[in-house]
Amino acid sequence: MGASASGAGQDADEETRRRLNAYTYLSAPERLEHVAIMRVFCGTLLADLAVPDIMAKLRQAGASAAVLDADTLTVRLEQLVQWGNLLRSSHTVNASSISEYQRSRSRYQLSKLGERIQRDADGVLAEADAAREVSNELLALVERGLRELAELVTAPGGVEPQDGLERISTLFVQFTEFADSIRDFYAYLGQVLSRYDLDSAEYQGFKELLLDYVEAITEDVAFRAPRISAALDTLWPHIPALLDRLDCHAQGLNGLSAQAQGESRPEVRIQRSRGREFVDWEGLRGWFSNTDGQGSQVDQLRDATLRALQSLLANAKRMLRSATGEMSRRKDLLRLARWFDEAAPRDAHDIAVAAFGLYGARHLGIPPAAEEVVPAYTSWWTGPVVEVPVALRERGSRAQRGRASAVEDHSAQKQLLMEAARQRTATRAAAADELRSASGRFAEVRLTSAALGLLLELLATALGNAQLSRPVSTDGERTPGFDLDSASSEDAELRIRLTVRRTAGTRTVLYSADGDLLLDDLELDIGRTSAAVEGEAEASVS
Repeated sequence: MGASASGAGQDADEETRRRLNAYTYLSAPERLEHVAIMRVFCGTLLADLAVPDIMAKLRQAGASAAVLDADTLTVRLEQLVQWGNLLRSSHTVNASSISEYQRSRSRYQLSKLGERIQRDADGVLAEADAAREVSNELLALVERGLRELAELVTAPGGVEPQDGLERISTLFVQFTEFADSIRDFYAYLGQVLSRYDLDSAEYQGFKELLLDYVEAITEDVAFRAPRISAALDTLWPHIPALLDRLDCHAQGLNGLSAQAQGESRPEVRIQRSRGREFVDWEGLRGWFSNTDGQGSQVDQLRDATLRALQSLLANAKRMLRSATGEMSRRKDLLRLARWFDEAAPRDAHDIAVAAFGLYGARHLGIPPAAEEVVPAYTSWWTGPVVEVPVALRERGSRAQRGRASAVEDHSAQKQLLMEAARQRTATRAAAADELRSASGRFAEVRLTSAALGLLLELLATALGNAQLSRPVSTDGERTPGFDLDSASSEDAELRIRLTVRRTAGTRTVLYSADGDLLLDDLELDIGRTSAAVEGEAEASVS
């Protein structure tokens, strides 16, 4: 068992190594010539080309590899064959002469892996630095398609197989395009916001892009994600039966693979269309719902937007500091580095002196103590350290400047700060006592401003610590909405604890001098902390 598992692991590693070798031509010294050759093959379908045909197409395209002779081009082609990007053609050569046979005997065609890699490379080269628009309208089509499919599947008789197949294919094409556009846009946004050398014009443009465009994206996703999740919840129990029904109607290449296995022919690996496997539906559901406890893609989108806003604020703070002289010197340092790179050694020393003030060493004659006579052969690295006076180290002179000023007395300021701290502590303690006495009868009392402020502080902390979960019905299925598993907060110094419970239909009204606060579906319970209760119990026993 262990030997078979080890052999399977080695086979998987070898397959991974073979696939990664196909990327080698993109980093080879002759990568521009290799890319030009691969583009020639990607421009054809099921065509095998000989060296003369490739040379003609390179000249026609005006590529950099057009200057290659036949021998050098053959070397490049053979190298691409070794990496797995090209395959040698097995077609029979019909030639009327020996010279024509020698020119046409080596024919090549594109491999599937090579075509995929070159297509991705062309996409990166063409659009790597461009901001890709998010196909936000596709999300509405995904919602509509899921809702209509759920209605058809749950209807008597179910959905027609051909109609269901068309709807599922369209649905996953739309979702894949939307998800790819989201990923590409946020990758571009992260690349831009990571810069700390934005000037005011660039910052203004990216600020409008972030605040307007990203806000529209997140609002639309936040609006439609619950609806899509609800449609998927309705559709989820019927998906296995629906996929089996579609497979019986149209198996595609999967049926040919099963037929080949039944006839003891080599197995054919099939990559099915999106939506024909249950794992595709799990990925779709995981994009909009937290199914594995790791968070959904919608949650990650919300977190990414928050990080983008934080980066925008960091750039805003940097630009505000630049008005006071604390601006970033990135461009200046890059210019200085270029001067160092282009300068001769002697000029580089002069530039360093002018830029950093690195003048020659100044030897200060300070005799050591009489009992610490150091021999002349002792290295400065290992010798004793001589204390240099501050005046000599900073001004180069031992002379005293003026008389020392008296130490300023800050006792009055300290007393004022201590009194203010005592008043704040007393106010918060009184507010805590007021809240504990008003617990359970908020509708009958009017809270002070300090008590309401302390209550809002505890409430914000409790809701931040709350654990949200989907309620489960009697039949074991999760119902729409959320429950609060635990929502509480406490202040150990004030010995006060707030517990928040969610009860449908409850309305809690807090009256205060600053206004009235209405809390729907929430009940508040205020008491003492567990440590305070235990301490009082021990005191009563003693």
